[in-house]
Amino acid sequence: MALYYNLVFGLLVFEMVLFTILSLPLPSKIRKPLIKTISKPFQLKEVSIAIRCILVFILILFVDSVNRVGSINEELSGFSAKEASLGIGSAALNAFGDRSEIQARRFYAQRNLYLTGFTLFLTLILTRTYKLVAELLELKDQVRNGDASLITELDTLKVQLSDKNKQIELLKEQSEGLSKSYDDLSKEL
Repeated sequence: MALYYNLVFGLLVFEMVLFTILSLPLPSKIRKPLIKTISKPFQLKEVSIAIRCILVFILILFVDSVNRVGSINEELSGFSAKEASLGIGSAALNAFGDRSEIQARRFYAQRNLYLTGFTLFLTLILTRTYKLVAELLELKDQVRNGDASLITELDTLKVQLSDKNKQIELLKEQSEGLSKSYDDLSKEL
C-alpha cells in the first residue's frame, strides 16, 4: 500500500475513534469538557484549512480509484474475451498468470476505493454527529438554566401571591367594617 493510502487509513482509524467517543453515552459533566477538548484544535483556522486540503486530496484519490476500478474491469472483460478465443494450451496457462495479475490489481483498486470512500463518508457523519452532540449539550444547559430561572420566577410569584392574599384579607376586613358602620348609621337614621 502506498504511503498516502497508509495515511488515509490512519485518518479513517482516527475518525472511527472520534466517532466512538462521540457516540458513547457519557454524562454531561464528562462529555462537555471532552467535547471542548476535542474541538479546540479544530477551531484554529490553520487546522481547518489543512483538513479541507486533506479532504480534497482524499476526494481526488477516491475519483482516481473509481476510474482505476472501471479501467481494470474493462481490461478484465476484454481479457476474458481474448482468453475464450485462445482455447486451452500453453497460451492459456500464460493467460492465467496475466488474469491473476489483473485480479490482484482489481483487488487493490477496490480496496483503495472502499478505503477512500469510507473515509469521506465517515468525515461527513462525524461532522454531523459532532454538531448534534454540541447542540444537545447546549440545549441541556439551556434547560438547566431555564429550570433555575423558572424556580426563581416561581418563588417571586409565590411571594407576590401571598402579598396579594394579604391585601385581599385587609380589603375584606375593611369592607366588613364599612358595611357594619353603614348598617349602624342606617339604624340610627
